[in-house]
Amino acid sequence: MAELIRQPDILKQAQEELDTIVGRERLISESDLPRLTFPRLVIKDNFRLHPSTPLSLPRMATEECEVAGYRIPKGTELLVNVWGIARDPTLWPDPLEFRPARFLPGGSHANVNIKGGDFGLIPFGAGRRICAGLGWGIRMVAVTTATLVHSFNWELPAGQTLDMEETFSLLLQLVPRLLPSAYQIA
Repeated sequence: MAELIRQPDILKQAQEELDTIVGRERLISESDLPRLTFPRLVIKDNFRLHPSTPLSLPRMATEECEVAGYRIPKGTELLVNVWGIARDPTLWPDPLEFRPARFLPGGSHANVNIKGGDFGLIPFGAGRRICAGLGWGIRMVAVTTATLVHSFNWELPAGQTLDMEETFSLLLQLVPRLLPSAYQIA
């Protein structure tokens, strides 16, 4: 959400897509996700810039091997720098910019997925030890993000800016966007 708040034009595009596909009279449901483009794009670039696990879980070399010219002895504990790979300028033009459009059809990374098949973006790991909760995690993040974007306008109070440095507090003004009936609990 912080990246979307920092780029209101992308937030507005996301809200327009949600309004077109879902409308303003109800909340989003998981069944809406296949028809939505924005959650996939936003989530991919968010997982790229802000992986939940910046370093992979440790692995142990079961035999001696060579990686990029380095000898790895048997028994060596290995970690993959997921954060560093996803910010590598040789893989990602303007790697520090939040640009979901890079994943659009025709974009520079249109065919990249986050399910372990593209080693430039592995927020859930890859191979036999990929995160068992990958599918559930992606769906929950997509539904939650889409619901927050759809349901509210996100604005910083006048004069406040949002940077991505760690902080202990953040003030936001949430303004309902949907029809009042959409917020009622049945």
